[in-house]
Amino acid sequence: MEIAMGAIGPLLPKLGELLMGKLTMEKQVRKGIESLVTELKLMHAVLSKVSKVPADQLEEGVKIWAGNVKELSYQMEDIVDAFMVRVGDGGESTNPKNRVKKILKKVKRLFKNGKDLHRISDALEEVVLQAKQLAKLRQRYEQEMRDTSANTSVDPRMMALYTDVTDLVGIEETRDKLINMLTEDDDWSKHPLKTISIVGFGGLGKTTLAKAAYDKIKVQFDCGAFVSVSQNPEMKKVLKDILYGLDKVKYENIHNAARDEKYLIDDIIEFLNDKRYLIVIDDIWNEKAWELLKCAFSKKSLGSRLITTTRNVSVSEACCSSEGDIYRMESLSDDVSRTLFCKRVFSQEEGCPQELLQVSNEILKKCGGIPLAIITIASLLANKGHIKAKDEWYALLSSIGHGLTEDRSLEQMKKILLFSYYDLPSYLKPCLLYLSIFPEDYEIRRDRLIWRWISEGFIYSEKQDISLYEIGDSYFNELVNRSMIQPMGIDGEEKVLACRVHDMVLDLVCSLSVEENFVTILDDTRRKIPNSEIKVRRLSIQNTKIDVDTTRMEHMRSLTVFTSDVVGKVLDISSFQVLRVLDLEGCRDVSDVGYVGNLLHLRYLGLRGTRVKDLPMEIGKLQFCLPWT
Repeated sequence: MEIAMGAIGPLLPKLGELLMGKLTMEKQVRKGIESLVTELKLMHAVLSKVSKVPADQLEEGVKIWAGNVKELSYQMEDIVDAFMVRVGDGGESTNPKNRVKKILKKVKRLFKNGKDLHRISDALEEVVLQAKQLAKLRQRYEQEMRDTSANTSVDPRMMALYTDVTDLVGIEETRDKLINMLTEDDDWSKHPLKTISIVGFGGLGKTTLAKAAYDKIKVQFDCGAFVSVSQNPEMKKVLKDILYGLDKVKYENIHNAARDEKYLIDDIIEFLNDKRYLIVIDDIWNEKAWELLKCAFSKKSLGSRLITTTRNVSVSEACCSSEGDIYRMESLSDDVSRTLFCKRVFSQEEGCPQELLQVSNEILKKCGGIPLAIITIASLLANKGHIKAKDEWYALLSSIGHGLTEDRSLEQMKKILLFSYYDLPSYLKPCLLYLSIFPEDYEIRRDRLIWRWISEGFIYSEKQDISLYEIGDSYFNELVNRSMIQPMGIDGEEKVLACRVHDMVLDLVCSLSVEENFVTILDDTRRKIPNSEIKVRRLSIQNTKIDVDTTRMEHMRSLTVFTSDVVGKVLDISSFQVLRVLDLEGCRDVSDVGYVGNLLHLRYLGLRGTRVKDLPMEIGKLQFCLPWT
């Protein structure tokens, strides 16, 4: 399910800190907090499992339960933070050790106040009751999750294995470049085993390229196999697939044989012992899978070759024989993209009518050089030889920009992109969804993004030897390595300074965020909040012509505005009492932010590129605002 984990992650340490030390705490209050901590940990574990399962494989009851748990966590964090504000004595620290000390001081003061004790007790009593009701459902859904994990679905990437190379544009050049990497050594047939790893974002054509090279040169080898590993591999099956691919007659019944991994590896080693082989291991997601697979391949000097494909840079580095043996997939150039598009739509490389030229350019920009996107969308525009009308082209263009349409072909493309999303660890999912806040083609500064992640509570740690920023820095690097964001700008120390999100990925992320009510986006086509019942937690305003009902903003934690006209005219920002992030960067007409002193929960204040020269004295009342924002 495309679910963010709510506030459970950062909430658990806060509740733990409330229980630390010898505090004068009513027994009922302490017992309520202890009960919450225990149940939230169990709920968090179930949510982690839920987040790894595609939404179409989940029961509706599981989705509703997960949403209720998320709302409960937000509610509880608001309660805890509200009481911290009432007795606060300074800002937060990103050093966990210092943060614990400060919060303990606050808590000691809190529990000396009888009125506050009764308030937190009453608030906790209601939340604990909700938690107990959700706990009754948790055990049932844990069993449902176990049942769901056994489900299988058709892998849409299989179509890449059966694509006619003559239908592709530019494949010969990239194929020959890869073949040259495989055979460039003098008398290469007598050299030891060499492994070339193809790495790149989903949809760039890694599988297609590997298959094209494999088909071209496999006759030069004694035997070969082309196998897919997939996201959650059953390694015995992968090893059996290799044996079957090497000799379909000898291993005709291998999939029915009861053999463990060691015996299967021994079988492969024995079969390949005196042979020169070419094997493709497609779609490796983690180094652990590769560490087992590579045990089966002899390094004898017979000129054997391995090709691996992956979306993860660190996996490709583990697979390849040397640093120079990585083939990095790149997006298609504008010219090649147009040629491929026209060939698919009009059955010729040049032939786009003048009246469709502008809309086709806009569509190609959305595709961003991703072959999968170009081929998929082209197939929708020319179904069975019939080219759709101009207004249908624009309708498709609009739908691409706002949550991939329900068309079956686009759903297949979405599933391919979702493979990368579901493979993310739970701590990275909210960090990726958070990028839906930023407009298309927007360059996002690294520091700005990391500090915002921290302010939102996505980054937390109980370790005392590492700062939250260092953790956020590693999260950023991991998203780059997983090809989920595109690095922009490099400093003298080879550090990435910013990133942008590919249009197709942004489209996917936006649709997930809206579906999950993670971010509410108001832009050229979405000018008002669609559902009057939703609680707006994070709002991104990208257009001046919007209709905002501020009475529905009482739960808003994050506000990002990209246009000056909205600030002070449409929005009463001072009324957003639980706001944690206020980012007005680039709003050039903003000059007065006197209201920020009332935003007692504020952690991030972004004013770069505004006309604000001086901050109000009231900013000293902000206990949590991070000093570097």
